[in-house]
Amino acid sequence: MTIRKRLHPSQHHARRKDAEEVGYGHPPRAHQFRPGQSGNPRGRPKGTKNEASILRELLNRKIEVREAGRLRKITVFEAILLRFTEDALKGNTKTAAFLFNRYAAQDETPQASNEISEDDRQVLDAFLERFEVKQKQKGRVHE
Repeated sequence: MTIRKRLHPSQHHARRKDAEEVGYGHPPRAHQFRPGQSGNPRGRPKGTKNEASILRELLNRKIEVREAGRLRKITVFEAILLRFTEDALKGNTKTAAFLFNRYAAQDETPQASNEISEDDRQVLDAFLERFEVKQKQKGRVHE
């Protein structure tokens, strides 16, 4: 019975380099990409927009809307929501339900606030005290 010595992970890497192992994820040196060479040279051209950025641009585009006899410039997104609101006021219950669901979803998202709760204030104060103590200890050690 022979006992095989277990290699440290760093030794595995060195062993692989020495043997120039070829296999999955380790192509022969002659077939590896050179530095700066792309594996997909005809890939997506730089500056090409994806669907999300195109949609964002379309919805944020400004259009003119006549409201109460006056021209107003608003985004396409705002105009769509305005039309939904008008449709809901005319009695379309599906549109009204959609608007109420969107409104409820907006209320559920936490709003950025400058106010800090008392619990959060206590946690921050405790952290600050510990931090200051550590800084003072470091200052004494280095002096």
